[in-house]
Amino acid sequence: MNETRQSKHTGSLKEVILLFLKLGITGFGGPAAHISMMHDEVVKRRKWLDEQEFLDLIGATNLIPGPNSTEMAIHISLKHAGWRGLILGGISFIFPAVLIVLGLAWLYVQYGSYPQAEWLLYGIKPVVIAIVFQALWSLGKKAIKDRITGIGVLGVMVLYWLGVNEIALLFGGGFALLLLKNFKSMETKQFAGIALPGSLLVAFPQTISSVQLPILFFTFLKIGSILYGSGYVLLAFLRSDLVVNFGWLTDQQLIDAIAIGQVTPGPVFTTATFIGYILAGVPGALLATLGIFLPSFVFVALSSPLIPKLRNSKFFGSLLDGINAVSLGLMAAVLVQLGRSSLIDPLTILIGLISAILLIRFRVNSTWLILGGGIIGLVSALV
Repeated sequence: MNETRQSKHTGSLKEVILLFLKLGITGFGGPAAHISMMHDEVVKRRKWLDEQEFLDLIGATNLIPGPNSTEMAIHISLKHAGWRGLILGGISFIFPAVLIVLGLAWLYVQYGSYPQAEWLLYGIKPVVIAIVFQALWSLGKKAIKDRITGIGVLGVMVLYWLGVNEIALLFGGGFALLLLKNFKSMETKQFAGIALPGSLLVAFPQTISSVQLPILFFTFLKIGSILYGSGYVLLAFLRSDLVVNFGWLTDQQLIDAIAIGQVTPGPVFTTATFIGYILAGVPGALLATLGIFLPSFVFVALSSPLIPKLRNSKFFGSLLDGINAVSLGLMAAVLVQLGRSSLIDPLTILIGLISAILLIRFRVNSTWLILGGGIIGLVSALV
């Protein structure tokens, strides 16, 4: 009996590794596309899960911070191949993108200052702004459910522009919306024992002149521990820490990093790999990648046994709604700021506008739009 179990478990582990390596290589299009591909593979083709089990896992990923598609890969791997599957399945999904992004980061450092590279990025950046706008548009229709939520989103945008810390806005705003929407039915005892992810992380100094590897690691660990909502909300946290507080990046470099994360397969969070490399080489890339993805493995391991309870909890559902709305406000505020540095003339405005229409109205794959933007940028340099 034990030998049979061990053999079956080993086979399952191999299946998990091969499946998520495949999805990590071919997974273009962002989290929604990744999850659709996983559904096709594990529900329709392989029958590892039924529809309800798959939906339960999606709900669970929405209740914890981190990249949804990566956490789905980890959840599925845990369910199919146990604890070894949790680790190796998640790594298999992330690893191909990390290697690709490392190669692109090396090229960027070597040739990013060349005129050709600058013109290439000139055409790509407006497309990235359009992609973030499209994500904002899509998420907004789900997250802004009533007038209170809409006012909360606008309030978060204003407070962020006034310099209020994004972590305080994320959790404070989430709880504020929770209280406003559930004040009459809320019982004090519902708050007992609640500890928010990342709440014990210490704040970093506001200004650091040079890149320090421990601070780089803990910065990305903090972001991975508290980031709810779309992967594009990552923009707000990266800009606050790396551009504003530490001065390690410029807005232009941040847009370039997001563009690289968008054109490569796998999680958008591999933007951390790119940033880590341009700041501190291979050690920086590895530490930034480990920092931002490590919390996902921990949160999946902790939350997996609680899925049936979490999905039926009115408290956690309302809190999640509030946090998602606040994340939307942060995302919108940063989009406006970055748009100023990317939409700089009539051509870039036109590229951004056409890209937004193609994304929202015709659902054109974002990878093709980024390729087109790069070509337009290069051609405009020759005209």
